[in-house]
Formats: sequence, structure tokens, C-alpha cells
Amino acid sequence: MSGNNILLDSNIVLYLLNGEQTLLPLLTDKQLYVSFITQLEVLGYKGISKDEAIHIKSFLKECVIVDVNAVIKDFTINLRRKYSLKLPDSIIMATSLYLNSPIITADTDFKKVKELDLLLFE
Repeated sequence: MSGNNILLDSNIVLYLLNGEQTLLPLLTDKQLYVSFITQLEVLGYKGISKDEAIHIKSFLKECVIVDVNAVIKDFTINLRRKYSLKLPDSIIMATSLYLNSPIITADTDFKKVKELDLLLFE
């Protein structure tokens, strides 16, 4: 694991976009990654305004978007089989494993996946 990389779950991206300041010390001097699933989730919300979409896109430009690949697919399949997870969560977790990087989330369901380097935001 590189100490300079961190994968952001969708809820963390939303917290940051809404001005959550307590996350900033955890993310300072880090390369921020997001799964393409997170990108789809935060931009695909039905009630999003044009200005909100611009704000989200601007934030995402500062992150590395990780698209699906064969390794992430394999990790996803194994995680879903082992833990009976929702598909989007499985893909995001598999992305963390692929990157060999910690993931930060507020989703307590992620705790059951022992393979993750998890930072649980409460």
C-alpha cells in the first residue's frame, strides 16, 4: 500500500462536496482515487442541478477515476460470492484491493470485508 493514495467511497465524496471539514486532515497530501461507480453515483442523481454537476465534475477532475478492468472484475466476483455484497459496493471495494490502497467510507457494511484497508468515517 502506498501511504499517499486513498480511495474515496461515494458517501465521502458527497460529504466533501457538502463542506465536511473533519475529513480534510485525513486527505491532505494524498492522491485521491474514485471508482467509476462513485463517479456514476454522484453524477447520476436525478435531482442534481447544473451548478451541482459542475461542482462535482470539478472535484472529480482532482481525483484519479479508476475504470473497471479484468482484475477488478475478478475481485468483485470473489467479494460478492464471499460476502453477499451489493454490486456497486463490491466494485468499489474491489477497486481498493486492485489499488492496494486504503478506502475511506461511512458505510459500516464495509467492515465485514476483512481484506480491505478500511478507514471508517463516523
